[in-house]
Amino acid sequence: MAIALYDISIACYRQALGGVAGFLEKGLAHCEQKKIDPDGIVQTRLYPDMLPFSFQIHSVAHHSLGAIKGVESGVFTPPKDLPELDYAGLQDKIAETLEALGAYTPAQVNAWEGRDMVFQIGDRKVPFTAEDFVLSFSLPNVHFHAATAYDILRIKGAPLGKRDFMGSLRTKA
Repeated sequence: MAIALYDISIACYRQALGGVAGFLEKGLAHCEQKKIDPDGIVQTRLYPDMLPFSFQIHSVAHHSLGAIKGVESGVFTPPKDLPELDYAGLQDKIAETLEALGAYTPAQVNAWEGRDMVFQIGDRKVPFTAEDFVLSFSLPNVHFHAATAYDILRIKGAPLGKRDFMGSLRTKA
């Protein structure tokens, strides 16, 4: 059985973002219960030379929805001018990203299979096929940034577990 581009991209992105939406909600509940200002988490870093929680959430959105838009257009670039968002704004960003990903159909995405595309950063251009871009660049970035955001909530004491990170499994019907 062949695996379609839709299955390795949109379906995986939606699962990962569903996990992020869930652990953000649990993180907010933890903050409310412990009387912690959730906006204080927005600039939290795991380590001083790492980017903050807000960047991690922006990156989950960019490496999913932005990545599929890159596959569609043939060019993916780093995000520019990320807006400063509070905790609720970051939750909204994930919800909006999930909604936008839900608008893509399997037929639409699968039509891009084998398409050439480029990751462009400044003058540097890295060539990919759509599938290799998703599997070797986009998905690892989604999972890295989601895990980093999850870890920041964990160091703040949010009672999260692996199932919170994983989102809804795509089990056999």
